[in-house]
Amino acid sequence: MKNFEWMKIKVILVIFVIGFLSCKTRINHKTQVKTNKEDAISGATKVVNTIHYPQEKHLDNIKQLTFGGDNAEAYWSFDGTKLVFQATNKKWGLGCDQIFIMDLDEDLSRGLIPQMVSTGMGRTTCSYFLPGDRTIIYSSTHLGNDACPPVPKKEDHGGKYVWPVYKTFDIFTADIKGNQIKQLTNTAGYDAEPTVSPKGDKIVFTSTRSGDLELFTMNIDGTDVKQVTHELGYDGGAFFSPDGTKLIFRSSRPKTNEAIKEYKELLAQGLVKPTNMELYICNVDGSDLRKITNLGAANWAPFFHPSGQKVLFSSNHHKEKHDGFNLFMVNIDGTGLEQITFDGVFDAFPMFSHDGTKLVFSSNRNNNGTHDTNLFVADWVE
Repeated sequence: MKNFEWMKIKVILVIFVIGFLSCKTRINHKTQVKTNKEDAISGATKVVNTIHYPQEKHLDNIKQLTFGGDNAEAYWSFDGTKLVFQATNKKWGLGCDQIFIMDLDEDLSRGLIPQMVSTGMGRTTCSYFLPGDRTIIYSSTHLGNDACPPVPKKEDHGGKYVWPVYKTFDIFTADIKGNQIKQLTNTAGYDAEPTVSPKGDKIVFTSTRSGDLELFTMNIDGTDVKQVTHELGYDGGAFFSPDGTKLIFRSSRPKTNEAIKEYKELLAQGLVKPTNMELYICNVDGSDLRKITNLGAANWAPFFHPSGQKVLFSSNHHKEKHDGFNLFMVNIDGTGLEQITFDGVFDAFPMFSHDGTKLVFSSNRNNNGTHDTNLFVADWVE
């Protein structure tokens, strides 16, 4: 989601995952401890504390990068040597998400804390490297309040899972040592979820400045802001195609009177219900907009395949009770759907390295039966 609040849905999904065995250390991907329970939808064998499931033919040499807490939305530097990501880890003294940078060969398994590049105040999300790999962009609420903003509770919203759209989110730049450089947005309301074009010239982000959650683009210095989408519904989690000409994103797009009413009422409270999302693609200026999935449930966290002709994304459409997320790949015309990962609980936030040889993603695999979400990197096998 791009927003990390998506990760909180796993708390609902993983209640049944208790009593898992084995150690919380890196293991060879061939070492697997199988249960007798099969996934009735995907056919995948539930495996306890494994890094690589046998069905994951597009992935090789999977390596675990983080070891505890909630780690998500890891995105590559242009040169492929670093990752910028967001994390909540009580052992690091964090009450909510902050932004960190790590070298790809950095070993966090012994408790090393990577370089924090956000302020350490408020809540952050959605970081990305800028050209040159010496600066990053990210979203933060710290100008609104130093404290972590409150998280909505299901019981306060009729038992429905909702995601907060904090109006104090703005987009900032910082260097890789954490020195704050510039505030790029300063309009009232939500400005967040920025990502950068591979061409290095544009940023796409989501904003409520029009009265709805729409996509906008701007230059990397914050100038020349242009609205991309215009239809009612949450449009977010956008990424550029490898050639920088197209955008892939997730959207709720309510159609019925009941759905429209619910969407508007929630948005007025600074909330979004993210359980029904499909993927859309368009040109950077918003033209040639088309829907490429019609799977039902939650389809989100899309990222272009290096060819520009396919998209990886996270979905729970294949689960009978929608109680787990895996990565899928689909052609940009909506054909050729293929399941990529087979973890029993949660896989999301895929991103290819700029040279297309590696994939980083977040997963609940190998977490010793806890709620921990960690980062993993793999060689991509075409």
